[in-house]
Amino acid sequence: MKALLDTHAFLWAISDDARLSRRAQKTFTGPNELLLSVASLWEMLIKVKTGKLVLPEPSGPYLVKKLGENRIEVLPIKLDHVLRIETLPVHHRDPFDRILVAQSLEEKLPLITADLVFERYPVELIW
Repeated sequence: MKALLDTHAFLWAISDDARLSRRAQKTFTGPNELLLSVASLWEMLIKVKTGKLVLPEPSGPYLVKKLGENRIEVLPIKLDHVLRIETLPVHHRDPFDRILVAQSLEEKLPLITADLVFERYPVELIW
């Protein structure tokens, strides 16, 4: 199976956080093709810089290392993803979440997330 990780799901999975659901953990450790949006990487680095997220320094190389160790591919933001945002209902305004929804829909990928706001969109969720 191919699936897109929400930012928190990635962080919880790489740190063995107990908040990661059993189903999400199985998906993360199983023989699946996992993707992380470049938007999630962008979000994490912004949060590190503003002090809202603490990662080992330097954060960039740490994240790249964790992507490699866990066989996670980076999903770039494509024009089709951005254009899809216009058709999404405005259930919330978080631009990082909205691009993840658009990517999930455009790429036909289930989204691994605990965030209940995603239930308002027509995306397949894994949690």
